[in-house]
Amino acid sequence: MSSTPQVTKEKLAPAAVPEKGKLKATEEQMLYAKILDVGMKVGLVGIVASFLTYIIGLLPPKVPIDDIINNWSIGGKEYLHNLDLQSGWSWISMYGYGDFINLFPITFLAGLTIICYLAIVPTLLKKKDTIYAVLALLEVLILTGAASGLIAGGGH
Repeated sequence: MSSTPQVTKEKLAPAAVPEKGKLKATEEQMLYAKILDVGMKVGLVGIVASFLTYIIGLLPPKVPIDDIINNWSIGGKEYLHNLDLQSGWSWISMYGYGDFINLFPITFLAGLTIICYLAIVPTLLKKKDTIYAVLALLEVLILTGAASGLIAGGGH
């Protein structure tokens, strides 16, 4: 006789119980997915619009194309130095340039996970799923810290 406990259907979380061979998403999973879906579409429209703005020339480039070509083979730090650019979040002040405007929708897409996690916290708390709510908030703090540069790693 085995001492391994048997996992029965009743012991599984409600979201993990197959219903006619399919898993049913929880309320917070559906909310996360809806926000992610809308956000992804907004971000995609933003990327296309910013690319068209650059290609058509509605906004002038900060870095002329010839300067990009002439500095193509050098490292990042030297590139920034040669073109008198700053690293980090300094691009936010360059919203008037066609070659930097694309960073706004890309940053929006990168931060979409933070928005999704924040959105599901009230649902988790309402369901008294405190552990998952705390984990979601910790994820928000870690992602925000990493994006801000407060949490750095990888030696880059």
